[in-house]
Amino acid sequence: MKRVAVIGSTGSIGVNTLDVIARQPDRLKLVGLAARSRIEILGKQWTQTDAPYLAVLDTDKAAQLQAQIRPHEVWGGTEGLVRLATHPDVDLVVVAALGSEVLVPLVRAIQAGKAVALASKELLVMAGGLIMRLVREHGTRLVPIDSEHAALFQCLHGVPPEQVSRLTVTGSGGSLWQLSAEAMGSVTREQVLAHPKWSMGPKITVDSATLMNKGLEMIEARWLFNVPLDRINVVIHPEAVVHAIVELVDGTLLSQMSLCDMRLPIQYALSFPDRWPLELPRLDLTRLSALRFFDPDLERFPCLRMAKEAATRGESACIALNGANDVAVQAYLDNQIPFAEIPRIIADTLERHEIVAHPTLDEILASDAWARRTARECVQCLTQ
Repeated sequence: MKRVAVIGSTGSIGVNTLDVIARQPDRLKLVGLAARSRIEILGKQWTQTDAPYLAVLDTDKAAQLQAQIRPHEVWGGTEGLVRLATHPDVDLVVVAALGSEVLVPLVRAIQAGKAVALASKELLVMAGGLIMRLVREHGTRLVPIDSEHAALFQCLHGVPPEQVSRLTVTGSGGSLWQLSAEAMGSVTREQVLAHPKWSMGPKITVDSATLMNKGLEMIEARWLFNVPLDRINVVIHPEAVVHAIVELVDGTLLSQMSLCDMRLPIQYALSFPDRWPLELPRLDLTRLSALRFFDPDLERFPCLRMAKEAATRGESACIALNGANDVAVQAYLDNQIPFAEIPRIIADTLERHEIVAHPTLDEILASDAWARRTARECVQCLTQ
């Protein structure tokens, strides 16, 4: 029986994780829930699961929830998330939340020897070198939930590193990949948020539309699998059936295929190294008329190009890239800037960034804070 805590339980990955846990009552036990601020959903999840430990990052919201469910204790702030992630009753921590606020709880969980199932690519973009070093030093395990990296993880299982030639991250292309550069300059919010394959939160859906998500995934794959960036590429695969491809030194291709359902990679991350039955619809190969693959256009999708460039500049450039992207996307979602300005804000922030080699945890957090401040200044310049 694995005892599981879910950080980010109120988001789409967290909700799917709770569904997977509920389907495996003899194998998994939910012992902790955590959210940033959505206490209405968190309170319902607690009522339905009776998880003994609760944490809320927003301390005011934590106090509100505490008042509603007293005498049950609610832990607040970053310290509350750390307390949950390192609790002796927790065997495995699912990190399903976005944002730099989750980095410290993740690091502390690894240092406490907890196994980690990680859905947040942003954390590895920010601190991949530090995180993977700590995983090795503390003899624990980190399994990715992100669908493409879960696919790579499965394809690479049991394959000696020297036999791997190239990793390919696939992507549906998001909602805009077929539009011309001219048409992309006037896209509507409805077009941007209408992802053709996945049902996700608005931030990651915008990242899919800009293809920034693929750039972040290349950086994530670099750290997860210790493969140089020049041996990782991205292809657009509109059918979203093949989630990743590993090319071996003899030219053999290994791929992972499945329906677009996040419960598949979530369950594998929780069950690893075993596989458990999962009652979901199965992929019917006879209904596939074609599998298409295209090179992404870096002129129409400058965010992907900037991600590649940041990764070659150094680790702290990736921190700046991620922080600026977060701010730019939120500004777009808040109707402060048009869609076309997202890459400009990121580029302006990266241009001002000074590289920090091999950043420590404190330097990572400082670089992230700097990037967000700088990007907000860029947003303000555009809105004045």
